[in-house]
Amino acid sequence: MAFSDQLLEEGSHIWAAQKDHPFVRELAAGTLERAAFEHWVKQDYRYLLDYARVFSIAGTKARDEATMTHLLGVAHEVLDHEMDLHRAFAADYGISREELEAVEKAPTCVAYTNFLVRTAHEGSIAEIAGALYPCMQGYLDVAEHMADLAEDDHEYTPFIELYTGDEFREATAWCREFVDDCGERFPGEHEAMTEAFLTSAKLEYRFWEMAYTLEGWEL
Repeated sequence: MAFSDQLLEEGSHIWAAQKDHPFVRELAAGTLERAAFEHWVKQDYRYLLDYARVFSIAGTKARDEATMTHLLGVAHEVLDHEMDLHRAFAADYGISREELEAVEKAPTCVAYTNFLVRTAHEGSIAEIAGALYPCMQGYLDVAEHMADLAEDDHEYTPFIELYTGDEFREATAWCREFVDDCGERFPGEHEAMTEAFLTSAKLEYRFWEMAYTLEGWEL
């Protein structure tokens, strides 16, 4: 069994919880409160900036040219292209660039991005692969679940289409191969990879919860 599949087995209960989260079910039905969706859009914008940082740091730890090129290429793609796409996506829902850039990270967003950046700085390339995998595979699996649940097109259909589209599928496939390659090359890292994977997966679940409850800072 590929190591990526082993990780998915380990995290199957978290995947099930994500798919059953009210944010996911209501988005699929088109009944999700706009405030919850806008909160997700704004927090995800802040998340993406640190996501690019993680790929940049990972690129410096890669030992082969192809992996280094891809990791640094993803960082560049996020900053040069994905941020513009996210701003355009947000604008479709009436969220301006100024609003995106002014938003404060919610506690869960802080926890997730801090975990990823710390793992990138302190962990091995294998740990980084494990930490990144839930974001990629999780969004594809959850979006496919949303597509199965959705009965008609609605205002959130573009979200479902974004994360079930060919471009995201290709990115997820590469990440899965990255995890499998690290799992094969570094068998002594399996425990650390699994721990990083499960922590990110739990934070993915909390990200849905953060958006649904409009989580913020009390002080």
